[in-house]
Amino acid sequence: MDRRSLLSLGLGAGAAGLLGRAARADSPGTPFRILMLTFRGETDVERGFRDYFAANEINAEFLTRDVERDSGRVKSILAETLPTFRPDLIYTYGTPNTLAVVGPYDAPPTAPFVRDIPVVFALVAAPVQVKIAPSFASSQRNVTGAVHVVPTDVQMRAMQGYKPFKKVGVIYSPNENNSLAIIEEMRAFCSAINVEVITRPLVMNGTRATGDGVEGFVRDLKEQGADWLYLPADTFLASIFDRVGETALKVKLPTFGATEFFLRQGLGLVGLVSRYYSVGQLAGSKAAEILVNHRAPRTIPIETLRRFALIINMSVARQLGAYPPIAMLNYAEVVT
Repeated sequence: MDRRSLLSLGLGAGAAGLLGRAARADSPGTPFRILMLTFRGETDVERGFRDYFAANEINAEFLTRDVERDSGRVKSILAETLPTFRPDLIYTYGTPNTLAVVGPYDAPPTAPFVRDIPVVFALVAAPVQVKIAPSFASSQRNVTGAVHVVPTDVQMRAMQGYKPFKKVGVIYSPNENNSLAIIEEMRAFCSAINVEVITRPLVMNGTRATGDGVEGFVRDLKEQGADWLYLPADTFLASIFDRVGETALKVKLPTFGATEFFLRQGLGLVGLVSRYYSVGQLAGSKAAEILVNHRAPRTIPIETLRRFALIINMSVARQLGAYPPIAMLNYAEVVT
């Protein structure tokens, strides 16, 4: 991958400067060890992350552990892997996994979180609101990462541009703080334009969200007059979206997704998103800055991509009879 390709992904000149710098300073020829904590198995985010290392010829060994949709497993995984694998860096997918590793920045010093190993996250929607970092400029500790969500007000305007609305429904996990933050931003935007937000929290089993009755939530939102079903960047919701998307299609409720997953691997209608692979590459560039250029995570800003994609699932549009404005097709990516 050449310098122009790296810059086109919004990774910046600092990342491009890593090309050809593969060796560890402390032990040349020994690979960097990276522990990858995934939430629902392999995604394009992880492929983009690892491909960044391969393209830049950075010698790295990856150990992947999946929490199987339960971030409560993170502690036991760390207890098992840290003493034996001894990672130089930990990669985390999503808000629940990241908070399980590093905790909120105002946690007591005695709280059992990782503080002495660099952590790079991807697929975290609202790192400031959930207290992973006090600002995007610096986490002021051992974590940095890549944000994947387009600003909420920009998404709402894109939704309006596709099909105006007076009521919008949203289903979310009440234990995911990033979802709560996004819903508050939705309410603020929609209140200003006289639009009602109808929320349906998923059923909880203790501290874990479940998919119990989610089909009924979709039908209820339709019956209450929702013009759209908004799908936030909710880690657990993505794991049951096959049920959500199928029901929304049956009741003719258009869906707008905050992440690429809902459009490419589900029955989402439209979304303004960051491509997963590119988010993984951005996270990979930050990990390389830490490992190769020996930068402290606190000195590396948390960033989002500089380019977003409006994706329309035309197959879903045909089934709903909800076609986009012709002008929108001039710049949207159409999935068939």
